[in-house]
Amino acid sequence: MHYIILAAALTAATIASVPAIAQNKKVDKALTYFNSGEYTKCRDMLIKYYPKVKDKPTRGQVSFYIGECSRNMSDSRNAERWYRKAVQVKYSNPLATLYLADALKMKGNYEDASAQYSAYHDLVPDDARGEQGVQDCELAQKWMQNPTRYITWNARWLNDKESDFAPCFGQDSTEIYYTSARESAKGNEKNANSGTNYTDIYQSVKDKKGKWSIPVPVEGAVNSAFDEGSPFVTSDGQTMYFTSCKNLKGKSLGCRIYMATLEDGKWVNPEEVVLFNDSSVSVGHPCLSPDEKTLYFASDKDGGFGGKDIWKSTRQGRNSWSTPENMGGNINTKGDDVFPFEAPDGKFYFSSNGRGGMGGLDIFKYYKNKEGKYVTENLQYPLNTYADDFGIRFFKNYQKGYLSSNRDGSRGDDIWGFYLPPIQVSIEGVVKNEETTVVITDAKVKMTASDGTQLETKTNNAGAFKFQLAENNDYMFITEKAGYLKGIGKETTKGLTENTVLKMEIMMTPLVNVIEIENIEYDFNQATLREESKVSLDVLVDILNVNNTITIELRANTDFRGSDEANLKLSEARAQSVVDYLIIKGIDKDRLQARGMGETNPITVSKKIAAKYPFLKEGDKLTEDFINKLENTQDKEICHQLNRRTEFKVLRTDFKEDGIPFGSE
Repeated sequence: MHYIILAAALTAATIASVPAIAQNKKVDKALTYFNSGEYTKCRDMLIKYYPKVKDKPTRGQVSFYIGECSRNMSDSRNAERWYRKAVQVKYSNPLATLYLADALKMKGNYEDASAQYSAYHDLVPDDARGEQGVQDCELAQKWMQNPTRYITWNARWLNDKESDFAPCFGQDSTEIYYTSARESAKGNEKNANSGTNYTDIYQSVKDKKGKWSIPVPVEGAVNSAFDEGSPFVTSDGQTMYFTSCKNLKGKSLGCRIYMATLEDGKWVNPEEVVLFNDSSVSVGHPCLSPDEKTLYFASDKDGGFGGKDIWKSTRQGRNSWSTPENMGGNINTKGDDVFPFEAPDGKFYFSSNGRGGMGGLDIFKYYKNKEGKYVTENLQYPLNTYADDFGIRFFKNYQKGYLSSNRDGSRGDDIWGFYLPPIQVSIEGVVKNEETTVVITDAKVKMTASDGTQLETKTNNAGAFKFQLAENNDYMFITEKAGYLKGIGKETTKGLTENTVLKMEIMMTPLVNVIEIENIEYDFNQATLREESKVSLDVLVDILNVNNTITIELRANTDFRGSDEANLKLSEARAQSVVDYLIIKGIDKDRLQARGMGETNPITVSKKIAAKYPFLKEGDKLTEDFINKLENTQDKEICHQLNRRTEFKVLRTDFKEDGIPFGSE
């Protein structure tokens, strides 16, 4: 039904690809109707003639044309039936196989569709549509098995038993305009292209209780006895752009874009928006950019990529526009690219049947990704289905809106609502002893989010905890238990686009332990901290800020190479470098002491170290004698590296008792 706008554009391309039927007066008459876009009359004549055809070639050709009429009328069920008849009698035009595959795909019969696409690829191996069709069928099934988070529903209060589609909002989201072919539309005759009523533009208004009014035709001079639709209303609610397609004696005169103004509740003074000098070119589906300086529209003008393309033109006056520019190959294809819409955030939406998809028209999004590249992306299921999906509109500042579709649950084309619920994110954590890796039960866990939310829980018998998180937040988790330093965990939900369960492990260190600060490195024989060491020290800053009542001793150790005096001096300087860095980062100098250990304190291998280096056992002390007895030079160097470490030891736990309030009772 939605193809009533620009319907005639399909005819020329179709005729050019189809062999002529043998001379027959009735068939010739039917083809005359076909050429003028009167698909209903053409189909009725050919169906009536079909039982009289005896030879297979002609039966195949007649079947194909009936299928073509059905396809142009958006009747995929009958299109499938008649294309299949053409294929069964081995009709010579391979497009019968391709279009049968398309029709099967539009029913969601992906396995049969894939088989027909494969058959078409065998017939026309140079045409990418065969191989692409097989891939599309596989992808569509994958998308249906793994849908996006969108929820869709039929907006039945807007829909009638006839087709309703192409919604747009008025000055705000409390009024909606759209296209309808319901019985109350002005035209008394049937549309010769679609076989349905002619369409008018209707309006519905939402009251203060959130209830939509009964849709009525817009008042004024917009609607006629022929097709009007695809409205776009400016942000001030005072100007409407719309498509009008007139007929003369049953023949289409093509489609034009008009603009009308609102006066005393009526749309008056419709003026044609002249975009091309050639009156034979059809244009429709108008949409303005958010700043209302650019007009996007669809057209069958020659020189595009094929079928209908999306074009744009820049405003030069109230109703004066620049020479239109084709939107290019990132949007337009050999198929039909229609129903453009630019959202307030700059993302560009349109519908296409030429770049693959789930079936029929799919809705696509064209935008600049995080890498700064423009990409075209299918909106996937359930915004798209195996039916025609098109004409999307969004509420301002909301992840919801309306689209048009003839999917299951529709009566012809219907308007469907959609909504993107917040993503569901949770975090499952476990708290463990840093030294023994044994879980810590009954530890207090405090969560603080960047939006100010604070929650608290305790670990269970398995040392585990769980929180529900919100979108686009940074989180800090602080764990507390007597006899341990407070543990810290950080996580973010920013950038998440799917429901996610995050995992976290927070280690807590017993207060009696000397704690190594990992990855602290210096240049050879120097006390200057390397830049990469500052990352680890920033973690220590967090620990000191959270455990704000402790004072610590910073200890720097060297390996045994070099003199005792030199190593002691070097370690003292290195320990002081760490202290100086912590002071710069805001730690009170009275909480810090620097101590150089030289080579006097070789490390004792912990369970954690032993797990990392199999040649060491828990409890080994890496003295000079121990290292010299090792045969492997690489193992010796590992031991030297383990001895060259920076550690801290808690000296007191009662410093001032008036630190930052985070984590306090």
